[in-house]
Amino acid sequence: MAEKDSIFIYARVKAVTLGCKLNFAETSALCDRLTAAGAHMAEKDESATLCLINTCSVTDTADRKCRQAIRHIRRENPDALLVVMGCYAQLKPKEVAEIEGVGLILGTEQKARAFDLIADAWRKHTEAPEAAQQDTHTSPLGHIRTFAPSCSQGDRTRYFLKVQDGCDYFCTYCAIPFARGRSRSASIADVVRQAEQVAERGGKEIVLTGVNTGDFGRGSEENFLQLIQALDRVEGISRYRISSIEPNLLSQEIIDFCAQSRAFMPHFHIPLQSGSDEVLRLMRRHYDTDFFKKKVEAVLQAMPDAFIGIDVITGTRGETPELFEETVRFLEDLDFAALHVFTYSERAGTKALEIPYSVPSDEKHRRTRTLLALSEKKQRTFYHRYIGTHRPVLWEHGTHSGQPQQGFTDNYIRCELTPSQPLRDENELRRERLTAPLPSGHLGVE
Repeated sequence: MAEKDSIFIYARVKAVTLGCKLNFAETSALCDRLTAAGAHMAEKDESATLCLINTCSVTDTADRKCRQAIRHIRRENPDALLVVMGCYAQLKPKEVAEIEGVGLILGTEQKARAFDLIADAWRKHTEAPEAAQQDTHTSPLGHIRTFAPSCSQGDRTRYFLKVQDGCDYFCTYCAIPFARGRSRSASIADVVRQAEQVAERGGKEIVLTGVNTGDFGRGSEENFLQLIQALDRVEGISRYRISSIEPNLLSQEIIDFCAQSRAFMPHFHIPLQSGSDEVLRLMRRHYDTDFFKKKVEAVLQAMPDAFIGIDVITGTRGETPELFEETVRFLEDLDFAALHVFTYSERAGTKALEIPYSVPSDEKHRRTRTLLALSEKKQRTFYHRYIGTHRPVLWEHGTHSGQPQQGFTDNYIRCELTPSQPLRDENELRRERLTAPLPSGHLGVE
């Protein structure tokens, strides 16, 4: 163990991640590095001496949850060095600094140097805690250029592999480009090397993550299609999933390759955001509803069993009742498996604030409930289609906190064992016959 790293041998670490799969991968990778340097992860009821919170800032609700999480972990671990990083820390470092007990604040550009910055803060905290001062490291938007790689399993069966970060789209409702910076990527060689390391550890499934994943390779001679072609050749990995890909970046070549590939699953998550062309125009999205519908049809033509998840935002500026009804009608007629519904939240500095029509809060939530109900209906229909069929299921870890063992089919149907059934091996890929939904809504197997 290097002398610099040995200072962590007395660190008991707790980590909290809010927000996206990308945050999860980053937190887990940082914790892996800390434990490799001598730290250990604190048990559930054990007090921590080093606490990490990787924050989200996609909505006002996310900001509020971040503040609550910071205060909660501070109460639970009053003597710990408290490190806050992520999007909320980048966008609102002064707010974070005002929360009692925060010792270190790290912005987006600093994620690549997080380990070293935490090491320096930890040394000060342990050598003279009464003299330690709060330290903030953030960079202006234009200075966020570094790609910080991360790939980690955490406590899940699937591995999350970060291939891209940042976004150049600047949709009117979104503050993420201000928090994450411009689009940038790893190299194909680096990503393949990380996938090979996952295979060496026995991992079978990798989820490719990013802010705008399909924009991989921007500014270089590489692109996303070349990336997935290279990953498909990695021996030992049975499954890849693409966490999310913009419809205008989901090319026919990508669809066709995934359809005939060895390891890419029939599963796509495609952001729509609105089923109204007028709202899409106000959002400054890169497509219209006709384009989106044809993209979904192209996926299903190539992969009839594909699970298609869709992002939708309700109550954005300019979404009149009539335009929301356009979204409902569009989604009712569209063939998909589930929705991920967000309630619009105004973000400082975004162009959406210049749009005059504002949706009342209670109406936003009513619209969210409407689309969630539609999502449940669509998912039940999708699941029902596969009752009695045989599909390969990758089983996750055994019972945890009394919860039944679960796994996913290739096309992302969540399956579940009943208490009377023998457990499957963790990380076991096994062909199962799917049966009727259990009380949880997940399909059973036999």
